[in-house]
Parts: sequence; C-alpha cells; structure tokens
Amino acid sequence: MGKTLAEKIIDAHLVSGEPIPGREIGLRIDQTLTQDATGTMAYLEFESMGIPRVRTERSVAYVDHNTLQSGFENADDHRYLASVAAKYGIWYSRPGNGICHQVHYERFGIPGKTLIGSDSHTPTGGGLGMLAIGAGGMDVAVAMAGGAYHLPMPRIIEVRLTGALRPNVSAKDVILEVLRRLTVKGGVGAIIEYTGEGVKTLSVPERCTITNMGAELGATSSIFPSDEITKEFLAAEDRLGDYRPMKADADAVYSETVEINLSELVPLAACPHSPDRVVPVSELAGKRVDQVAIGSCTNSSLSDMTKAASVLRGKVIADHVSLGISPGSRQVLTMMTEQGLLNDFIDAGARILECTCGPCIGMGFSPNSGGVSLRTFNRNFLGRSGTKDAEVYLVSPETAAASAITGVITDPTTLPPIEKPKLPKRFRINDSGIIPPLSEEEAKEAEVVRGPNIKPFPKGNPLEKELTVPVLLKVEDNITTDHIMPAGSKILPYRSNIPKISEFCFSVIDETFPRRALESGGGIIVGGENYGQGSSREHAALAPRYLGIRIVIAKSFARIHAANLVNAGILPLVFIDPADYDWVEQGMTVTIHDIRESLEKGTFDLKAAGRMIPLKAELAPRQKEILLAGGLLEYAAAR
Repeated sequence: MGKTLAEKIIDAHLVSGEPIPGREIGLRIDQTLTQDATGTMAYLEFESMGIPRVRTERSVAYVDHNTLQSGFENADDHRYLASVAAKYGIWYSRPGNGICHQVHYERFGIPGKTLIGSDSHTPTGGGLGMLAIGAGGMDVAVAMAGGAYHLPMPRIIEVRLTGALRPNVSAKDVILEVLRRLTVKGGVGAIIEYTGEGVKTLSVPERCTITNMGAELGATSSIFPSDEITKEFLAAEDRLGDYRPMKADADAVYSETVEINLSELVPLAACPHSPDRVVPVSELAGKRVDQVAIGSCTNSSLSDMTKAASVLRGKVIADHVSLGISPGSRQVLTMMTEQGLLNDFIDAGARILECTCGPCIGMGFSPNSGGVSLRTFNRNFLGRSGTKDAEVYLVSPETAAASAITGVITDPTTLPPIEKPKLPKRFRINDSGIIPPLSEEEAKEAEVVRGPNIKPFPKGNPLEKELTVPVLLKVEDNITTDHIMPAGSKILPYRSNIPKISEFCFSVIDETFPRRALESGGGIIVGGENYGQGSSREHAALAPRYLGIRIVIAKSFARIHAANLVNAGILPLVFIDPADYDWVEQGMTVTIHDIRESLEKGTFDLKAAGRMIPLKAELAPRQKEILLAGGLLEYAAAR
C-alpha cells in the first residue's frame, strides 16, 4: 500500500510512537518560527530551560503583529526579541520586513522539512511541500531545545482538484469552497492533502493561500506536492538548491476524498462571523461596503497585489469606501514599486499600510461602527477587526478590489477578465530586514535586553487531588481563542505580561470574568463543541491558568488549544454524553474527587447539583505526566 505525502514526511521525522490515526507520535522538527505576539513568551520559556543555543536547522523570530508603537511596550518586546535571537542562534526578521508566513515561504521554507510555529497559520508552508504545523509557544520552545513535537497522528483527507480556475476566480475561492463543504470542524484531527491535475494550474502563492486557510478547518496541516511549479518558484527566489520533488504514491490511501472541479467554482464570500458561513458573492451583490482591506498572510503575495491592481487600474474607489493595502513582505512591496502597482493603488485612492498583519488582528484600520468590511483575510470572528459590531466578510483580492470601486459587494466575474499574473523569473531579493544570529563564540558575551513590561513566566503547580469550585463561565459552541484572549492594539502589547493581559480574559463575552475568577480563587469553565478554535495563542490558556482555572469541560476541543491547556497545567475534560452539558450551569458549585487517580484511568465523575456526570480525558500518557507536574515547563525541567 502506497503512502500519502504527509505520511512520507512523518515517517522520515518520526522519533516516537506509531503513525496510526489517533495515537500520539513524536516528530523531529527541522524549523521553527515565531511572531512577536507569541514569540516573546516562547523565548522566555526557552530561556527557562537553560539551553545555550537552539538545536534546530533553522529558527526564525518575526516581528509582524505588534508594530503599532504607541507606547514603550511593543518596542521593548522587539528589542528583547532581537537580543535573544542573536544570543541563542535564531534569525531575526525586523519590523516592516513582512508577515512571518509570507517571508518564510519566500526565504526559508524547504520541501519535505518539518516546521512548527507559534502561529496557527504556520501551515502556509504546506504550499511548498513542507509539513508545517501551528503550535503553542511552549511546544515551539521545546522543539528549539531539541525536543520532539508531540501530537495525535492525524488522518489524511484528500482534496482532489481537477480543471482550472476561470478568469476572476481565485485560489481564495478554492479554500472557501472547502470550508463551505467541511466547516470549521471538518479538518479537526486531519491533514488536508491536495492532489489531482488541477494542482498543476496553481502557483506556489496560490497554494499557500489555500494551505494558510486550512487552519480555519481546524486541520493539523495542509500540504501540496513539491513539483515543477515549486522548482520554478524556488529558482526565482535564488534557492534552487532547496528544491526536492515530493508527492504521494499513486496507490496512497486516504481516509476521505473531496473532489473539486476548479472550472466550476464561482467567487465566494464568508459571511460574519465565521469562515465557514460561505455563500456565492452573487447572493450578496449590491450590499453597501464601507471598508476594504487587501493583504494578510492569506492574500498579500505579489500575484495577489497584481490581480487587485489590475482591477483598480485607471479607476477610483467609491467616495464612501476606505481601502487599505498591506503588502506581505518587503520583497513584495519593492516589486510592486518597480512594476508600477503601487501607483495603481495610490491613484485609485488606497491607503498603503505597513508590511504587517495589521488590520487582520485589529492592529489599526478597524472599520467604522456597524460598518461592512470586505477583507482578503482568514478570520472574521466577532470583534477581531477591533470593531465589535462590524460585519466582516472574507473574500478574494478580485472581489475586494471590484467592490472597492463600485461601493457595493460585486461579483468580479461581472467585470472584464483580468489576466492571471505570471511570476517573475527572479524576485528582487533584499534580505536587509533579516539579521543572522551571532556566532557561538560571540553569543557568550551577548546580553539579553528586557524592558519593564516583560515579566517572568508564571510558575505552575501540580494538579490537585480534589477540587470543589464554582463554574465561573459557561459558553456555547465554537468559542474561539479571540473570545478567550482577544487581540487588538489595546491588548496585544501585554503578551509578555501575563498578570496584565489576564485582565482582558473573556472580555468579549463577560467583562466581569477576570475579577470573579480572582475573587473566587479559581474555578472551572464549561464549553460546547470545538472549544478554543482559531489561533495558536497560548495566552488563551496561560491567562485562565493565572486566574486560577484548573479544569475546562467541553463537548469537544480544538487541537492546538487542548494541547496548550495541558501545557499550561489545565485539565481538558470532555462530556461522555454531550447532553450533560445542559445540566451544568454557570454559578453552581461542582466537585471532582480523586483527580490524580481518575487521570490515570481517563474517566472522571463531576458532582453537580446532586447529579454525577461522567467525563473523560482524551490524553496521551505523556500529557498526563505533564498535568501531574503542573505544566510542560515543569515537566521538561524535571527531565
């Protein structure tokens, strides 16, 4: 029986476990990446291990999130990141050099390698044929120290592509169609592997758009084969030596197959407030638009910018529309300038924003109150834009540009067709924004610089034997990490200060939660299906842990968040009967006896209002030991 591409890479990097779906495996990690909103904490965690230098082939620290320097906090974090990177053997991408995922596949990604990153959209690298996985900062820190990355062996879902995209239909429409079919829960516990003749019609940037938004499926990763298209891209980046052809065997067996005829796709849009609320753009046509944003790690490549500029060329945006353009990297911005695309945007009335995540995480360019914003981004969760009552739609660059001109949501296939951009034979390469680390000898004398907002990582405590605590919060299905630990310009600067950022925990849902948690001395949280979907931010586990949360009970958990809870020393439990969710109410006091013994068995009894509710822990033996130790860092330190 043949192997899938993902299975081949896993086999080549397997250090523990059996690659049987659902069983825990340990993988050797070749590369890591961090961004500044999660990286500061990841490097504080790495420093706590006492390892003198990273042990990966390549680790890169990017600054792309907290670039709004309205106070000293972000600038201090950047200085810390630059100094810690230089000392410990990590490459450093300066503020303004670009979004981590765009820069990484341009300058560092290698087919067949493993990559984990402290950002949920790390699977972008799968567009190059990497096995790229989003993870919590602690897992990244352990990988930098030479440890394996542990996860349940995913099942492999095949998405077989046939045909070719019609003019003005985009790779964004491909992944929106996958989301329409599979939903935000459809990829949980799976790797999405793209196959078929249609793959050959997609460029590397288009493939990366698709793998980037695989995170919205809840997928562990997404991956394309490494082929002649990959080879041409790496040659244009002057990295032909990194090319390696890789594909699945012809007789590979998949757990499920989804077939998509690219020729039949139409422009699609994800409606507020979930990436899987997908409908044809034609059904929304005519709806007034207040704001349009083109960029993010999903759609900020040179080809994306070229398509948007082609639609806007010679035209002016509607009077009531605000248009923002965020190039994905310095390389993209430079080539936009050389090719005249920047003039097309400026002449059309656009605002040119920095080469960062920016509006995608509510870091500037928020919509007006009650505004309708069309964004080429990957998430449209409630309040993520920075404006809680905004309506955010996720669309392709072609749809975004067309709608900016007309002032209403517009199907781009109703406009004259634009020619598919051809990638240059050679990109204009300028790595001045990337600083290599110091040599091992130089690093011995180097100092790490810490500002007053950088607080030590809070220590964890071993799991209690028994808990009698209140249910502090009960939430519905599909609660995201943006609900638990919001982003935005007011909150992100405190990512290196757990006591301070904890004041904002669950503020989108209940502003009283942090105060009530501290006053009660802790408690539990109860959630519905897919609890913790969204980003990899470990702060969504670290902040509740700081507030005294030791247990979260849900109908089901998103993969990364469940791992982050364990790493933080919080026990994630699942209702054996989902109907029991209805019996547990916010405010009631509950008891769990014999926690340590129950952890060993994997089953628990929750006493609530005179009723015994059975629960289970879906944990690997290693995760149980982590919880008993009080968290991953305590577990690692003991070894």
